[in-house]
Amino acid sequence: MKILEYVEFSPPRNKTLYTKVRDAIERDDFRAADVKKLSNLTHGKFYRAKLDYADRLLFSIVRYNGETYALMLEVIEQHAYDKSRFLRGATIDDAKVPSADPVEAIGEAQPVTYLNPSQPRVHWLDKVISFDDAQLKVYLQSAPLIIVGSAGSGKTALTLEKMKQAQGHVLYVTLSAYLAQSARDLYYAHGFEREGQETDFLSFREFLESLRVPAGREAGWPDFSAWFARMRQQFKGIDAHQAFEEIRGVITASASGVLTRDEYVALGTRQSIFASGERGALYALFEKYRAWLREARLFDLNLVAHEWRQQAQPRYDFIVIDEVQDLTPVQLALLLGMLNKPGQFLLCGDSNQIVHPNFFSWGKVKSLFWQDPELAERQQLQVLRANFRNGQQVTRIANTLLKIKHRRFGSIDRESNFLVDAVNQDAGAVSLLADSDAVRRDLNAQTRRSTRFAVLVLRDEDKAEARKHFDTPLIFSVHEAKGLEYDSIVLYRFVSDNRAEFSAIAEGVGADDLAGDELEYSRAKDKSDKSLEIYKFYVNALYVALTRAIRSVYLVESDSGHPLLRLLDIA
Repeated sequence: MKILEYVEFSPPRNKTLYTKVRDAIERDDFRAADVKKLSNLTHGKFYRAKLDYADRLLFSIVRYNGETYALMLEVIEQHAYDKSRFLRGATIDDAKVPSADPVEAIGEAQPVTYLNPSQPRVHWLDKVISFDDAQLKVYLQSAPLIIVGSAGSGKTALTLEKMKQAQGHVLYVTLSAYLAQSARDLYYAHGFEREGQETDFLSFREFLESLRVPAGREAGWPDFSAWFARMRQQFKGIDAHQAFEEIRGVITASASGVLTRDEYVALGTRQSIFASGERGALYALFEKYRAWLREARLFDLNLVAHEWRQQAQPRYDFIVIDEVQDLTPVQLALLLGMLNKPGQFLLCGDSNQIVHPNFFSWGKVKSLFWQDPELAERQQLQVLRANFRNGQQVTRIANTLLKIKHRRFGSIDRESNFLVDAVNQDAGAVSLLADSDAVRRDLNAQTRRSTRFAVLVLRDEDKAEARKHFDTPLIFSVHEAKGLEYDSIVLYRFVSDNRAEFSAIAEGVGADDLAGDELEYSRAKDKSDKSLEIYKFYVNALYVALTRAIRSVYLVESDSGHPLLRLLDIA
């Protein structure tokens, strides 16, 4: 078998002994290396080889592309297995550990999705992580760093590995509490610790509460929707979702302060969902919104961020902001204002995964750091195109959706104008199923007791209906799905319950428009066309949901002949 080394593996003091044992393992001579299998471990298969009377070499065995590799993890000195990071305090009597058979060990090798053939050193979070050349280039660069990474590109794993290099007080922050918790679990998997580092993993709201707990509770979409229903007669012709996005993503979002009425009305055509003639009414709605927040004892994350920017004091030595596209400029400015030394940050995200109300653009992000527009334009963002998570069929469908989006609305920006490349060689499957009692019963039988299946719905309010048919606790809305991945995903009535919106997304797009493996950069010619802003939640949410699946996606839909589903060419 071939040899790999963990990036933090330190060879023993006696290099000659290590070389001798390593060579024996490489030629599958387990007897010469006195290799034994550490049994009854609940968190992986590990082996130990004898270096000398007191010290042992811990390794695991993985398989990729038909080859088997022994991965050197750590040296255990003085039989102190309980101090091993990877064994998590397991009690092991070295004299009672059974000898390992190389044929059996190779047969039980853990499969990995990807190994870079030119890099014999690998990383480890909850599993083996091997960086491709693009990821390795980013890993070796110094802060500041801005990473554009598609779904499944390993950007979260890369950012966590970059975090391990930082010293002092480190912050990982993202909008989603689910993703913050998932990232924390990955970071500390197998007992990782970094001397000289104190790390916080927080959602943006938790970050605000770490400064000072706001009075009341956060105003979410259900609160806004119920309030707006009472305002509807005064603001006829205004769509509630669009108004919510305009307030959150435009009026209150700027890092320079809440827009005045005159500033808002004077915005350019591409800077607002609404035409200039409609903005007076929107601003009047915003003023009522602020008054309602005070009366109802609710708070808005943007407004709190504006208020607390004046009081925030630097506290962090390094900050990682994951899924940066979910944050507004003022939220981003507040976070970066907490740095002890400017520039010690890493941002990563994907414009195709915007599912929260904002007007995110990579141009706005760059302008926060480089005030000169020409200088900002020249700043290179690191782009990750490889998809390590999804199987071939999931990647094909996700790319087709990106083609439909591009054909219908034009390019989002230059930085996100690409399709993803599937690295995972597993074919996988994407299936369209009729929404019937029999299908739901069959899927429920598969999912109810499995931790490998999850059910996704479009919005939080759709979960109640899904719970009537699926007994699994793993039911999530798209807003909760960031950072999650499962072997199989059930998408419940994404398209059927939103027929008009997905029909508008597919409008004017034919099968012939979806040929080719590249996206040509072309912005929408009509600046007054707000279609992308109006419909981006729906197309982005479907993209996010599809790409949570490692192998299989099941779309349960009553409208199986919907134009979008036909374009996606799902069996």
